[in-house]
Amino acid sequence: MSYYRPLVRHGDARPEGAIHLAGSALWFTEVEILDRSAPPRIAPAGLLPEDIRLRLMSRRAAIAGLDMTQPQIMGILNVTPDSFSDGGQHDELAAAQSAAVRMLADGASIIDVGGESTRPGADVVEEMAEIARTAPVIAAIREVSAAPISIDTRKATVAMEALDAGASLINDVSGFTFDAALAPLAAQAGVPVCVMHAQGDPKTMQENPQYDNVVLDVYDSLAAQVDQLEATGVLREQIVVDPGIGFGKSQAHNLALLRNLSLFHGLGCPILLGVSRKRFIGTIGKEPRADRRMAGSIAVGLAGFAQGVQMLRVHDVAETAQALRLWQATR
Repeated sequence: MSYYRPLVRHGDARPEGAIHLAGSALWFTEVEILDRSAPPRIAPAGLLPEDIRLRLMSRRAAIAGLDMTQPQIMGILNVTPDSFSDGGQHDELAAAQSAAVRMLADGASIIDVGGESTRPGADVVEEMAEIARTAPVIAAIREVSAAPISIDTRKATVAMEALDAGASLINDVSGFTFDAALAPLAAQAGVPVCVMHAQGDPKTMQENPQYDNVVLDVYDSLAAQVDQLEATGVLREQIVVDPGIGFGKSQAHNLALLRNLSLFHGLGCPILLGVSRKRFIGTIGKEPRADRRMAGSIAVGLAGFAQGVQMLRVHDVAETAQALRLWQATR
């Protein structure tokens, strides 16, 4: 089996035969062909199989009302005591509501509310405790804003309460493998979903993760999960994929995925990238404190946008939005 990674470019002057990437302003004329049993090679985009070409070029449908032909910023709102970077900062309802309003004013187009830390080594949170953390916050945000809200959970009961409170999207870091009831709930509710790749669970995922080929293994896993979600009744056009940087991956695995992000457009879904303040940024950037990794997070995020990623999940919304505006202006 061959895999096709578009070599993404930008600019108003395009050669004849250039293919728009996912309906955006980005385009490509060549692809890198990847294979498990042969070295990579470059080929003209005109040689793409028709089904792959259509998936790469098709305009992505809006997700929770957000235009997927433009870069979008997802603001992280963790209402947990133990998240790796911002645990305990939004325990009070008023503080969480205020933080969400501020992020929206600063440039976020969607808020991702999470009540269970998924940092390496984290324990599972009991459902009722997770609901108590998230549902009131979502309701409080909905009282003051009509902006999309994502519920970051692996559990159907938590998601159901979040949707009732006003959530617009289900974001599952387990890729809908933790709770068999979650995908049918999403299908029945008719809401968009984000399916992330993770190897193992948060408690053990960073204990020597192994892959045959991390880029192709993650691609195949996400492809299987997207197919499973479709079979359950979730529309492909309402599925966002996330390669899961830092979830059961070493630094080398993370970097390989980041260099090959454009491959995942072949799934025919928008791509979400979550790299904000993660450990590999601290290691490479020589910054041990998570809350001081903004510059490195923005650098990696802009590299993702350059490969056509549609959504970036961040802690530092105002700074990321400023960087994005300048990045777009200079391009």
